[in-house]
Amino acid sequence: MYKSIIVTTAFCLLTFFSSGKINPTQLTCEYLTNPQVVDVIQPRLAWINEAGKGERGQYQTAWQIRVASSVKKLGQPDFWDSQKVSGSQSCRIEYLGRPLPSGTECWWQVRVWDKNNIASEWSEPAFWRMGILNPSEWKATWIGAPWEGEEHFKKPASPGQKFEEFGPPAPLLRKSFRTNKKIAQAVAFVTGLGYFEFYVNGTKVGNDVMVPNVTNYSKRPLLGQMYINVEDNFQDYKVMYLAYDVTSLLKNGENAIGAILGNGFYNPRKYWCEGFGTTRFLGQLVITYSDGTTETVVSDDSWKAAKSPILKNMVYYGETYDARLEQPGWCNAGFNDSGWEKAALKKAPLGRLVAHTSPTDKVMEQLKPVSIKKLENGNYFVDFGKEISGWVRLVNVSAPSGHKIDLKFNANEYSGDNTYIFSGKGKENYAPRFNWFVFSGVKIVNWYGELKPENILAEAVNTDVPESAEFETSSLLFNQINEIWKRSQKDNMHGGLASDCPHRERSGYTGDGQVACVTVMHNFDAKAFYQKWITDMRDAQNPETGYVPNGAPWQPGCGGGVAWGAAICIMPWEFYQHYGSKDMLTDNYEAMKGYIRYMQTWVDHEGIMFSKRTGNDGKILKWFNLGDWVAPGQLPPDDMVHTFYFWRCADITAKVAKITGHMEESADYAAMAEHTRQAFQKRFFNETEGTYGKAGGNIFALKMGVPATQYDRVVKALKEDIKANKGHLDTGIFGTQFFFEVLADNGMQNLAYEAMNKKDEPGYGHWIELGSTTSREQWSEEGSHNHPMFGGGLTWLYRKLAGMQVDPENPGYRNIIFKPMPAGGLTWAKYTNQTPYGKAGISWRKQGGTFVIDITVPVGSEAMVYVPLLKKRIVTENGTEISKDSGSQPSKTGIQMFQDEEGYRLLKLYSGDYHFVSN
Repeated sequence: MYKSIIVTTAFCLLTFFSSGKINPTQLTCEYLTNPQVVDVIQPRLAWINEAGKGERGQYQTAWQIRVASSVKKLGQPDFWDSQKVSGSQSCRIEYLGRPLPSGTECWWQVRVWDKNNIASEWSEPAFWRMGILNPSEWKATWIGAPWEGEEHFKKPASPGQKFEEFGPPAPLLRKSFRTNKKIAQAVAFVTGLGYFEFYVNGTKVGNDVMVPNVTNYSKRPLLGQMYINVEDNFQDYKVMYLAYDVTSLLKNGENAIGAILGNGFYNPRKYWCEGFGTTRFLGQLVITYSDGTTETVVSDDSWKAAKSPILKNMVYYGETYDARLEQPGWCNAGFNDSGWEKAALKKAPLGRLVAHTSPTDKVMEQLKPVSIKKLENGNYFVDFGKEISGWVRLVNVSAPSGHKIDLKFNANEYSGDNTYIFSGKGKENYAPRFNWFVFSGVKIVNWYGELKPENILAEAVNTDVPESAEFETSSLLFNQINEIWKRSQKDNMHGGLASDCPHRERSGYTGDGQVACVTVMHNFDAKAFYQKWITDMRDAQNPETGYVPNGAPWQPGCGGGVAWGAAICIMPWEFYQHYGSKDMLTDNYEAMKGYIRYMQTWVDHEGIMFSKRTGNDGKILKWFNLGDWVAPGQLPPDDMVHTFYFWRCADITAKVAKITGHMEESADYAAMAEHTRQAFQKRFFNETEGTYGKAGGNIFALKMGVPATQYDRVVKALKEDIKANKGHLDTGIFGTQFFFEVLADNGMQNLAYEAMNKKDEPGYGHWIELGSTTSREQWSEEGSHNHPMFGGGLTWLYRKLAGMQVDPENPGYRNIIFKPMPAGGLTWAKYTNQTPYGKAGISWRKQGGTFVIDITVPVGSEAMVYVPLLKKRIVTENGTEISKDSGSQPSKTGIQMFQDEEGYRLLKLYSGDYHFVSN
């Protein structure tokens, strides 16, 4: 643990740094940039302050927000003028203006005052729109195809069961209407299950794909009868809707709107899943005319329905598209739909309609072929160089009518097939809509003519969670390890959750999520993503027992154990540490308490937790009770892992209780955690051999903290275990998360480096030696070759090796700890990330007998930097020596000297860029 050093107010008021005002940028509402729909009654606003180049020591002393119904009215805002508010807060500021009715468009700006009380200019305007806030305001009804009933496909009897028939083609829906007045604005509030695309006058609206995000849409009465028998008694059920401004797409006179529907996870027909029903659509188009009147066009049984050319659309099995069945202009005004059937009214899902305040899936990257090879049988194989989840897009291709090609994808697990049948009408373009495939290459069977590079692209599709960080070292291997994990993580982000693997199961495993979430936050701006997924986990909790299942939204193929449900404690805490949002803790505190209540039902009189939950046959079911998972050898005892996570959840909940003002409960949970730690030590420490055991036993113990009388023996035992493994790790997914950092924190940084640097099994480098462009499920060649869960161990790269981490006492990077820990033959490393306050980063290098560090501290943050001391113990910053004689007050460069400690010189920094050299 690092000390949190609080700087005196007197220091904060000094103004000898370079002067110049700060400017607010990157405005967000509910973690999103210009969200099109928000249903939080008092939306939370945020921005990032930026100072001029070369300026140090800047900070915000006050802010003012104004919100109006239009950009023009911001000068005299009609919704809210906060006036000048003293304070440094720039994240999660609640809107406190007049009540905002459904559909209200809100434009807002902020200005800030700097340390010298100089006001900035007003920021560029930003936007949010309120959603439909009262269920009674929904006038639309759910509709679908009349040839589809209500019942979904039955769950297959086994994972490998094959099917030849996948139901009728995907439905087309359309509605024509007239407008006879000048349109001022038109906004569509729409959703479809499982997936939908929305069209206005022949144009697809938006660049979202496979929307809405996956949620627990409705009740499924058969869940309790499944092999992993979780009763359908969840905290909440939801369906997400989107909003699109379609003003520019409408015209005076006749108009047409429409939708295409896909099965998605609403009707999946897979062993791992249980469906909800058949496809359906809900839409409400609100038109505001220039004269102030409004008109609403809704989905109802006046709509028309027809079968699309999408003959098969199954998220696990792929797509078949027959272009001969296209109906050109099907969603244009004037299209003759007299041959279409009347749309059928459908049952509404139980789930509440909620605004889509989470990122959608999009085409995030296009890949050109690396090579195209014609095979002996006349087929083609196209190599795209790296494994992605997404699809292949055909561009300007032609073949005779009825010519059929099959696309076979080369991932090591089946991800579906794609068939295209040509219309024969000139140049054709095609990509799937409602499913994704996993591949680095594709075999194309029965291609017509010559396949040219310009005719084919691979499109990577995943939830739009932008990368926020840069990591690089002098080790090509370490760089590659980080890159293949990032690729795998992106491949597994779909529908607002992170799956275990993007092909075989595609489920939101909570254990995989919690073990990798810290690594995700060190590489991606995942605020809105995790806000949604953690809510899914809370929604999946059983309100009576407190049990949190192994996946969220729940699917009955998700096996796991205690550490999976522990996500409801761990992930909100890690979110708070990384992003500083206290409301994340407030929202989930009761859920944390509930899961601990569930865990306690498996704790014996000695304080050891050992879950033995049974299946429907009354026998203990492995898939409820896992400990660690996929170690290279033996696993640690399940009761050891269960007890470790009981301690971890109690420890976190004690801290959350204190932060949220529940002091008595904090003391109770802290006592529970300490009792559990002592019980762990008593039960699992082998006094004779001085060890808690291999495969993570000693790692878990050191993470918890061991008595001083045991410490040296445990460290010795751990070193001996690693030596016996020839420098390799021996841990499963949970032990691996802590393996490298526990070594670093206990004087074994070089052992951590050596283990990360291995290129044989077990080790990350072994995957690269095997040619992987993604991280894998197992250290061996077995299992899925696209699994991000072992990414939990990579935080060592950023927090220890490069040396940048949060201060637990001042979370959200309000105070940043910079402590590089060079190891092995590494000569340089750098890591930067976009924090809630702006870009922060460290870059260090060994250079000609010196150690050089460059530090960036964003406006609004402070930092403690640990500069390694070399033989001469001389540290300079931009050529000026910094010594202990500098005292406790800052120098003219804005650096405050604290002390020398364990080979480092500790310095306190304020915002700005710094250049240190240790001689």
